[in-house]
Formats: sequence, C-alpha cells, structure tokens
Amino acid sequence: MNCTRRSFLKGSLATIFFSNFNIPLYGSISNPKKNLVIISLRGGMDGLTAVPVNDILINKYRSDLILNNKLKLNSDFSLHPKLKTLHNLWSQNLAAVIHATNVPYTGRSHFDGQNIMETGALKAYTKKTGWLGRGMKSSGLYGSSLALSLPMPLLLRGVEGNNNYFPTWMHLPKREVIEKITRAYDGIEHDKLQEVYNVIMNRPLTMQGGDESLDSLSKRTAKILKDPLGPKVAVFDIEGFDTHTAQGTDNGEHADNLHDIDLIIKNLHTGMGSDFNNTLILTLTEFGRTVEQNGGNGTEHGYGSAILMAGGLLKKSQVFTDWPGLKKNSLFEGRDLNSTIDARSIYASAMSSVFDTDFEKIKREVFWEQNIKNYSENLFKA
Repeated sequence: MNCTRRSFLKGSLATIFFSNFNIPLYGSISNPKKNLVIISLRGGMDGLTAVPVNDILINKYRSDLILNNKLKLNSDFSLHPKLKTLHNLWSQNLAAVIHATNVPYTGRSHFDGQNIMETGALKAYTKKTGWLGRGMKSSGLYGSSLALSLPMPLLLRGVEGNNNYFPTWMHLPKREVIEKITRAYDGIEHDKLQEVYNVIMNRPLTMQGGDESLDSLSKRTAKILKDPLGPKVAVFDIEGFDTHTAQGTDNGEHADNLHDIDLIIKNLHTGMGSDFNNTLILTLTEFGRTVEQNGGNGTEHGYGSAILMAGGLLKKSQVFTDWPGLKKNSLFEGRDLNSTIDARSIYASAMSSVFDTDFEKIKREVFWEQNIKNYSENLFKA
C-alpha cells in the first residue's frame, strides 16, 4: 500500500493518552457515568460539504463540488454520503447538527485559529490552557481524560492529572520522553510538571498495547469509556481538512476525512453498547471553507462551519441553526458562510450537561464571562 503524505501524518498523529485510572466511581446503575468525546478536525472542515444545504445557489458557487448521493435529514439539509453511521443514528434521535457556527475567529490562519478553538479565547496565544481542561477542572474532574493526539492537545491542558500515554514511548529513552512531556506542558509550574512526570512514568504495563490505527484506537476508546472507573472524556485529533485543491464530491480528500469521523462514531456506538446512551460526541474545527470553489476544485479558508454531534445525551435529532443564507450580501465578507452561533456556547452547554455543572459556573470559570448562551435545554438531556 502506498503511504501518502496524508496517511503518514494521520499515522503519526494516531497516538493515545490514557488518564490516571485511580479516580472515584462516577455513578451507579441509577446514575451512570456520562462521557464527553471531542473529535478535533484540523484544517477547517467544510460545513457545506459535510452538511449541504438544499439551496440552488450552491450549484452556482460549487458546480464541481456538488454531491450526487446526499443523505437527507430534512427539507433543508442533508449529510455527506460518507456519514452513513451519523445518518443511521439520526433516525434514532442519536445525531444532530449545529450549522452556521464557529469560534469567534475570522483571520483564516490555521495556527491562530486552532489556538483559539482549543483555548476558547478571543485572541490567539493569550491563554495556555484549553477550554475542555478548564471545564474539567471547574467540574472537579481530575485525571479523567483520554486523548488521541500528539502532543497533549492544548484543548485538555489545565488539569495536570491527565495522563498522556504514547504506545511507542516504551521504546524511547527516558530523556526523550521527558523532553516530549516538557514541550507538551510548556508554561506550567515545576511542581505541577513533576506531578505529570510521576503519573506517566508510573503507569502500569497493562495500559500498553494495541496498534495506532484510527480503527483500533476508537475501538479501544469504546472499551475504556465503558469502564465506570475509567475516564469520562476522550479527544480524537484528525488532520487533513485543508482541501485547497481536488476537494472531491462523494469521494475524494474531504470525503475520506468525513469517513474517519464516521468510523470513530461507528466504533463508539458499536463498542459502547448501552453506555452510548450516556455519551455525547461533538466535532471541533478552527473555521469553515469559502462558499465558492477555487480554480483548483477546492476551497479556501473561510468562517462558518458545522458541528456534528452524536450520542444518547442529545435531546433529539435536529439541525440547530440560525441560517444566514447564501446570498452574496449574507456571506461573511462576501465569501464565507456566516457564523450566527458562537461555537463556545455549544461546548459550554455540553460540558454543563455532561459534567453536571451549572452553566453560569462554566461561563464564569472557563470562558471569562464572555457573551455565550446556554443551549443546554435546546440540545441535551439533563
């Protein structure tokens, strides 16, 4: 099999972090553990490809990017054909979409955008912790996460007890391991960094094993999240959404990336069994793509995108949106799908619901009293 640059990057990023398993039992049969899974999509997912709108204007803007076999959601929106699992879950009230949304960033730089999508800040490089890490800390959750990315994602930083585990580290010299940990936790105090070292270096050998493919890692994640004594937060990290050329339609580069999302959701749904009912999955990306295709049959960096959601903690299947429309005067700067919902409101509402923490507390301690809204009652089960 040929190893393309995309498959190499994905292989190098398919690493796994385990949390410290010495954590309290989260619930009982009457009050089971709730799980939150974030799938980070780096490069800028094209929301109009993942969740196309039934608008004749799209044919004008994207004549070479039109999907042939869309999966219908309702009279206004569909799903990309590679999102088959998500579509099946939709019919069971186990999938939903937030459309025309984004973090409040319009600069179109991957580096700045990804920093903001993980920190939740209004400006890049002003914060050294992630909104998910701060949300866990605000909710009293320590050492309860599992991340599949390299290095420890900024998104999860803020809770030092999280144990980042790389399957290949058993073959690395100790000094190289320490250097990797130090880079991953840049900026934290020395005593806190020592706590991280101790957690990682003292993990049991039973936590090792398995290969690094996305299929294997997502199946292992399902088993780990099922454990009532295990972590309740998981983060996947996928690259490849920066499709400037040959983006494709039903098949192609962007379709392959969407298939990866669907594979994760499929394996979690299958592997978790009834525990999927106590799980919430959301995607995260730094920005969307331009509404109009470019000369290379791709798209440029844009603004508004979509959040894909799955799991039994959803209230119902719905496309939740304040749709801005695709007319030229409705587009952001005349070129991008506008964002009418602050994505941080969705993530704050999700953490409030899954972590059983007051929304106002999340708003105050995680998002610095920014102007975000509570959508918990609209989207998630209590």
